[in-house]
Amino acid sequence: MTDSKKRRVLVPIADGTEEIEAVCIIDVLRRAGAEVIVASVGDLQITASRGVKLVADCQIEDCRDDHFDLIALPGGIPGAEHLRDSSPLIQLLRQHQAHGGWYGAICAAPAVVLSHHGLLGGRQATGHPSFTEQLTDGEPVAARVVVDGQCVTSQGPGTALEFALTLVTLLYDDAKAREIAAPMLMA
Repeated sequence: MTDSKKRRVLVPIADGTEEIEAVCIIDVLRRAGAEVIVASVGDLQITASRGVKLVADCQIEDCRDDHFDLIALPGGIPGAEHLRDSSPLIQLLRQHQAHGGWYGAICAAPAVVLSHHGLLGGRQATGHPSFTEQLTDGEPVAARVVVDGQCVTSQGPGTALEFALTLVTLLYDDAKAREIAAPMLMA
């Protein structure tokens, strides 16, 4: 049975973020009832990888003292590179991982951000096929979504809904994920 605790989720974005991934994560988790904070590592309004404008709720620096149940990174290039280069975000990720919190990344972000900063720690992980050889801190797996410990990774835009529903399952349960998937015609 799903408990009623509201989950807090951080979704960092940057210029060049893959919009399908960012919006799927944000939308699906909000449908599940999570409080999703969208934080930019640059300006509040970003231009995503295909020219879509997205507006963040705040800047990443504003989240330093906040608690999150999950930090989920969209991919995209150069978006993932901007996330990789954000010291406040990497500090948040390190603290979150050290406290056993859920964290995830999709597309380029597992390699460009997590592996680059040693945040996979030998775990199995997946990512966009053009980046899997850069998963030097983890064990590459050819799967759409991989959950290993508290880390969740996924391949790219075509797996974004599956990734987001997996996050719902982990934060809530299977019943909540099915409840969200059914009206989206994913069930």
